Amino acid sequence: MSAGGLRRLLAPRSIALVGGAWADAVCAACGVIGYAGELWRIHPKRPSTDAQRYYRGVEELPGAPDATFIAAPNHEVPAIAAALRRRGAGGFVCFAAGFSELATAEGDHLTRELIESAGELPYFGPNCYGFVNFFDGVALWPDQVVGKRRERGVALICQSGTIALNLLFNDRSVPIGMVLTVGNQTRLAAEDLIELLTEDERVTGFGLYLEGLRDARRFAAVAARARAAGKPIALIKAGRTEAASATVRTHTGALAGADGAFDAFCAQAGIARCESLATLCETLKIFDCGGPLRGRRVLTMGASGGDMAMTADAARDLTLEFAPIPARSRARLREILTDKVHIANPFDFHTHIWFDPPKQRAMFDVVLRSGYDAVGFMLDCPPPPGNDSAYVRVVEQFAAALPGASTRAVLISSLPESMSAATRELCQAAGIAPLQGQREALEALDLAGTMGETWAAGSRVELRIPRAAGTNAQALSEPEGKAALAAFGVPVPRGLIVPARGAAAAAMSLGFPVVIKAAAATLEHKSESGGVVLNVRGAQEAESAALLLGKLSDTLLVEEMVTDGVAEILVGISIDAQFGQMLVLGAGGVLTELLRDSVNLLPPFTVGSITACLGKLRVAKLLGGFRGRPPGDIPALVAAILACARYAAANLERLTELDLNPVIVRPQGRGVVAVDALIRVAQER
Repeated sequence: MSAGGLRRLLAPRSIALVGGAWADAVCAACGVIGYAGELWRIHPKRPSTDAQRYYRGVEELPGAPDATFIAAPNHEVPAIAAALRRRGAGGFVCFAAGFSELATAEGDHLTRELIESAGELPYFGPNCYGFVNFFDGVALWPDQVVGKRRERGVALICQSGTIALNLLFNDRSVPIGMVLTVGNQTRLAAEDLIELLTEDERVTGFGLYLEGLRDARRFAAVAARARAAGKPIALIKAGRTEAASATVRTHTGALAGADGAFDAFCAQAGIARCESLATLCETLKIFDCGGPLRGRRVLTMGASGGDMAMTADAARDLTLEFAPIPARSRARLREILTDKVHIANPFDFHTHIWFDPPKQRAMFDVVLRSGYDAVGFMLDCPPPPGNDSAYVRVVEQFAAALPGASTRAVLISSLPESMSAATRELCQAAGIAPLQGQREALEALDLAGTMGETWAAGSRVELRIPRAAGTNAQALSEPEGKAALAAFGVPVPRGLIVPARGAAAAAMSLGFPVVIKAAAATLEHKSESGGVVLNVRGAQEAESAALLLGKLSDTLLVEEMVTDGVAEILVGISIDAQFGQMLVLGAGGVLTELLRDSVNLLPPFTVGSITACLGKLRVAKLLGGFRGRPPGDIPALVAAILACARYAAANLERLTELDLNPVIVRPQGRGVVAVDALIRVAQER
């Protein structure tokens, strides 16, 4: 499939419509958008009239169509695709459903037929709604077209036709240049469209609704290309609560979750993952007005203390930084507003200058040049016709102060409907992002700021994906697992493997206190089956422990016990079906299930990225020294985690699960010790 063929499909000079009522709807959509090319109709039975000629098939067309919309019965689609290929057509939209999305033998058979019949032709679907191209005036779209022709804007790519319609129907002034639906992604997937449209200067960013990825590695590559071109991506991916595809056998698997790898990918790739369509819309408006923010330092302001209080509350679980207004700016604002106004962030400037445009302009000049990444002016306006009042005039002063400022400006209405289309257009013409809805506006600022910091830091993703999913996996015994990890530099306790009768002697040779464990590989979770005895302090205790544990295993592992730990950390490697190896870090030991405090990280694993992830954990306070306790040896912990990652990389095709829980972090300068290890590897066939 060539890029030229896809360009021909997206900006056709000739269109063929195959079908009845649905094709009629596409014909109407072409009229609404002002399509100026050739439009040919195909129907096996409809009679031609003076107003409209109907061809009986692709073979009768006067030329090879650049784009075709197929709304025929699904069993007829492969033959139509084959005819289009023979004519040298550009590509098509397969509106028809009943293919692989049914997960039936018949649906899969039809899909294979379609793929073979289409050859190298690019096509959308099957089971998709088509596309609207507002740049070039094309609508292969069997529904209402809401929007207008544009010279620049964002491209929306959706797996769901209904979601695409919802976004198209928005009353938020999202600058949509294209909306494209991909359906089953049998031929064209989201990554194909991102790759092509990244080169289009008219596209300012991408908004995606995804239910799954066809090729994670390629998606990562085209996302990186879009980022390099300054084209940010915001998306929603369904499936946060789906069950994991593989059986979860470890704490690592449970903490990683079904969606953890995708979250980690978005965070590292600098992609804004949104929770709602509303937040997606607001984020895209920020992107269209200048791309991601530089960071998360935000000033919010308004003429109401209530608005400012609600802003602080609404942002309490976000990572926005409401840094104090700098002293020099505070002094200048006090001159403008007098001592009647308390200068703070969020900034309630009251209504003393509501009817004083020069002072409004002076105030906005100051705040827009106070070093923030974004300044948000909060204002809800009355509905038309009252929207030409003082409310709009103050927005005009905000806009007038923006030229020359390095800070980005946004207008925020607390209610989505409290900002008219005219006000939104005024803002966008001035380079101000008009954000509707307080919470979604703050979420959008948070996402745009985080993305900007990620881009500036140069964070990237290098996926480690096994060639095939591990099958017939088997656990190594704990001694085997620890030996394998130790060979890569993971610190493990001194220990001896002995028969039950030799436990006391082994303990004495190591020195008390010790830990004694059942060593059978079949005991994957020894604590839950009573296979661990801690804090053994003498020979008699060792003999008693050996007698008990000998019922579970013929051999025992006797290890020195670490007694000076300041924190316990879980270190694991989870294998995601699409994104491959993922590092999971979390609170370890007895706190693992209680806190569920964890972070995920995809390769490359570096000192900086691991240290940053550790800092996000709630137990990071323990590592830093909590309530007089000594700080932990964080460099040694990071080194142990990197060693674990090296083992995982070396065993990419065999490793199915790795769980070190806990790694005990000792005081600064005394190192760390991985006191428990569970490793499962695929067996040789």
